[in-house]
Amino acid sequence: MGIPMQVITTGWFSARCRDRDGSEQEIDTRLVGDLQAGDWLLVFTGAAREVLDTTRAADILAAIRALEAALNGDYRAEDHFADLLGREPTLPPHLQAAVKTQP
Repeated sequence: MGIPMQVITTGWFSARCRDRDGSEQEIDTRLVGDLQAGDWLLVFTGAAREVLDTTRAADILAAIRALEAALNGDYRAEDHFADLLGREPTLPPHLQAAVKTQP
């Protein structure tokens, strides 16, 4: 599972990054290109796989917290996914178009 980490400093094909618990690790960045301090990365097995915007990093971190709560027997949907409660799910635009063209 990929974990969001924030870049502290950059180096030659690597970056010093901080995880959600404050621990620091040296991360291989050869797959993502140039970075700056403050950037967010999706990290898997010690290598950055994707550069994330702040919103996407926060969403992934929230999902990880929800998973941890569920594993600890302390999960309540309204605490973790309040934005999904009380509404019907919607299809992405490319699937909505496919449904509209069905006879």
